[in-house]
Amino acid sequence: MSDPWLTIIGIGEDGLASLSEASRKALARAETVFGGERHLALAEIGSRGRPWPVPFDANVVLSCRGRPTVVLASGDPFWHGAGASLAEKLDSGEWIAHPAPSTFSLAAAQLGWRLESTICLALHAAPFERLVPYLARGARIICLVRDGKAGSDLAKWLTERGWGSSTFWTLAALGGSRESVREYRAKDYSGGLTGNPVAVAVEARGAHGIARSSGLPDDLFVHDGQITKRPVRALALSTLAPRAGERLWDVGAGSGSISVEWALCGGTARAVEAREDRVANICKNAAAFGLAHRITVVTGRAPEALAGLEAPDAVFIGGGLDEVLFDAIWTRLSPGTRLVAHAVTLETEALLGELHQRHGGELMRAEISHAAPLGRYRSWEAARPVVQWSVVR
Repeated sequence: MSDPWLTIIGIGEDGLASLSEASRKALARAETVFGGERHLALAEIGSRGRPWPVPFDANVVLSCRGRPTVVLASGDPFWHGAGASLAEKLDSGEWIAHPAPSTFSLAAAQLGWRLESTICLALHAAPFERLVPYLARGARIICLVRDGKAGSDLAKWLTERGWGSSTFWTLAALGGSRESVREYRAKDYSGGLTGNPVAVAVEARGAHGIARSSGLPDDLFVHDGQITKRPVRALALSTLAPRAGERLWDVGAGSGSISVEWALCGGTARAVEAREDRVANICKNAAAFGLAHRITVVTGRAPEALAGLEAPDAVFIGGGLDEVLFDAIWTRLSPGTRLVAHAVTLETEALLGELHQRHGGELMRAEISHAAPLGRYRSWEAARPVVQWSVVR
């Protein structure tokens, strides 16, 4: 289409003053203008304005297809805005966009931060735990939050987790006449900011963040003893070789520790577990690490529970492998999929030996001992040996 029916416009706190000529023309000819109530007021739309439904629904815009329509969003509509949600439902010739500086850009400009090295998160409807993977000493983070109370709650959340010494800024109405930037310590911020703060910025000070190497301490996870222990987990993850954007099947997930560490590397996981109590532990661990959006828990016993799951890039089987389960999984794997299986019983170890002979790959046995008291002295206390078979389909 030479003349797109939909125009997506980013608007700032200064309203019409900052809009380009093209944005003004699109607004003038639009039959309908969608946006938040604040956006509609800033653009002085009047009776043509339609506030967004709550929850957001892109289909209300599509109902205007073919007629001149404008969508207003804060700043850059394609950075935590409505832009991509609309564009993915349209053909390329149906829409055009005129973005404005994002809230993240305006906040970084106020603080003098390098935006390329600043973590930018939208926490409007997401739990504060989304911060967990990013919190480290000196980390600079800009968060979009829902309102003044959410800003106070975030300061309290940081303080309770040992980050109360962090520098904490509230940034409201950036770019407008009511612009406000205030600096605190997280532990000293008691709220009082009225209206809708645009952003909160944090320069992290205090506790240690999560190590980014494989094999996190076992005590970081909720578990009932059914957990792939730290050294063995590090071995498994090294072999699984997680990459951002890849999908894992974690079969017999137990505590979900493998899924958590996989997701920390930027992938997504399907944690398959039959026991309800362990399913609850997986959910708790995913939430505690801020990864509930990356880990899907599938309750049921494999292979039946695998039905309907999207094909994985890698599979981890921590125990309980038998011929039926292997055949059900193997036949569903695309070429290039990585599979890692562990065994601690003689029966499963024998099966892995047969599978190695049949399909190749690498077969190894790991024996780990820890120093432990023995009377007045110390001695090595051996854990059960673990046999690992890894193969690429």
